[in-house]
Amino acid sequence: MAHQPSASASLQAIRYSPGSLWLLDQRKLPLETVYLEIRTAADGWSAIREMVVRGAPAIAISAALSLAAEASNLEFSGTTADSASFLVEKLEYLVSSRPTAVNLSEAATKLQNLVRKVAATASDPRTVLQAYIDAAEVMLIDDVAANKKIGSNGAAFIRQSLKKEMLSILTHCNTGSLATAGYGTALGVIRALHAEGVLERAYCTETRPFNQGSRLTAYELVHDKIPATLIADSSAAALMKAGHVGAVIVGADRIAANGDTANKIGTYSLAVSASHHGIPFYVAAPFTSIDQSILSGDQIVIEERSPKELLHSRGGLGEQVAASGIAVWNPAFDVTPAVLIAAIITEKGVITRNSEGSFAIKEFLEAFESSSNPAG
Repeated sequence: MAHQPSASASLQAIRYSPGSLWLLDQRKLPLETVYLEIRTAADGWSAIREMVVRGAPAIAISAALSLAAEASNLEFSGTTADSASFLVEKLEYLVSSRPTAVNLSEAATKLQNLVRKVAATASDPRTVLQAYIDAAEVMLIDDVAANKKIGSNGAAFIRQSLKKEMLSILTHCNTGSLATAGYGTALGVIRALHAEGVLERAYCTETRPFNQGSRLTAYELVHDKIPATLIADSSAAALMKAGHVGAVIVGADRIAANGDTANKIGTYSLAVSASHHGIPFYVAAPFTSIDQSILSGDQIVIEERSPKELLHSRGGLGEQVAASGIAVWNPAFDVTPAVLIAAIITEKGVITRNSEGSFAIKEFLEAFESSSNPAG
């Protein structure tokens, strides 16, 4: 089921009210604004897998809320243990929709733990279901607040580091309101720089083959009246050589404990080009994108997408453009080595290299928690 909301809601990727979830079909942007009703976890799984919704934070929230919508409308007659098993199994199923983004698996694990804890003492299965629904709804609120903090932290750090009156920023893929619950991560930093009057121009790549840059990021930048220019993926190095890029800011789907970062395919190439031209390369992501259970990017599972995305135009949705019979390699992500990253911008602060040249992420978190809870 689909409908077309008013223009004022056009940049809201997730529209939720208790028992009701609608997702903006981002495959149709920027030419059509259509929302799809998500009634069950199965609907959520399909929407994530088929790129109706994308972006690591938005994927996690959409998955959680799809199950919340199902649970809200569920006539459940089992025990508290049954309700917990139902939710835990559904969350495991949702994680399988897109395995690279750590936000989804981490959110699922936290929600599973909460469900088990509530079920251990609850006498009514509805109590378990409602506890899950409440927790999923909090995720939606918290994500917007975290994104705005990422934006302000990033803008302040970049202005202090680069010490330039005006800055031009290059970004890749889509990391804005359409990839999150609102505001954005890397694009949130760009929004903050623009609001502070120091953004000269934002450059966005087209982001082949699904064109998230040309379809989505350009759409957001135009909507917000931010001065912006769209470039082909292959022209980024030339743009840097011409002196038009002051910094590169990208998002992240998963960050390893050493700072290696998985992001949209093409990110690694941008980092190499930025390094060659002496341009700082920043990653902006919520702390939930950091997976401290994996030591390096070598352990990150990289999703491979359908060959059709390359064989056909419009990311696989249009006419065939490649020769029949050609083999296709179509990874959705690549891993940028930590050595190419200048800083990791999060809602908890900016993680920079220590005296040994490494990202001490665990130590950063310990210091942050200590400063946040001095009495503890």
